[in-house]
Amino acid sequence: MQTYSRRPSAVSRFELSAAALHIIAMALMLMDHLWATLLPAQDWLTCAGRLAFPIFAFMTVEGYFHTRNLKRYALRLLLFALLSEVPFDLMYGGTWFYPVHQNVIWTLLLGLLGVHLMETVRKKQKLWVSLPVCAAVAAAGALLGTLGMTDYYGAGVLTVFAFYIFRGRKWWCLLGQVLTLYWINVELLGGLMYPIRLFGMEFELCQQGFALLALVPIWLYNGQRGFSPKAVQYGFYAFYPVHILVLSLIAMYRY
Repeated sequence: MQTYSRRPSAVSRFELSAAALHIIAMALMLMDHLWATLLPAQDWLTCAGRLAFPIFAFMTVEGYFHTRNLKRYALRLLLFALLSEVPFDLMYGGTWFYPVHQNVIWTLLLGLLGVHLMETVRKKQKLWVSLPVCAAVAAAGALLGTLGMTDYYGAGVLTVFAFYIFRGRKWWCLLGQVLTLYWINVELLGGLMYPIRLFGMEFELCQQGFALLALVPIWLYNGQRGFSPKAVQYGFYAFYPVHILVLSLIAMYRY
């Protein structure tokens, strides 16, 4: 589970740092929330937005392995989860208090804590002990995500775990990411289906299945932090509650 690195190559200009991935994910998330608040007729916005969460889930796992202080990292997520709840309630429920659905940072926090438990067990126990324990942690995390009604529910927590289990550049890791993201997004989450016709045959394309395209920027990640001083890092966190609050207030007074 060590951080991988790659030698410089002719295609290095196409690689993405952690900062670049965060910016891409934020832009995609903004598109999704524009659809949810101001532009509901523009389905292409939410299709693009399906890519945002897998990138954030992936970066949560990378953050775990790169952070110098896990406690501070977890507390930072907790702080912004609390700060984001009212703006999220405004957007999702149209009210200042909407207890039946919680914002996505809670999902990421559950995933982070689960990854820490699994990694701790993996380091200290033999394989025959760690495998069932890690399976139990994954099941408990998914259950908590569902019972807590966090965004993406237990499927979101499982997405974080998938990027932990299949972390690396080996072919089986990449294949595992594809298969688990397909199972989580198409089989578990499902949702709106788009009928398409190709070569005289009719198919149905799952809207949530667009999330698999998030693997393209994720696979371009170069393992480097990129430009991210403290102010920029906190800006990444603050963007979530701030942009949701602004969009929700505009939608409230517009309609």
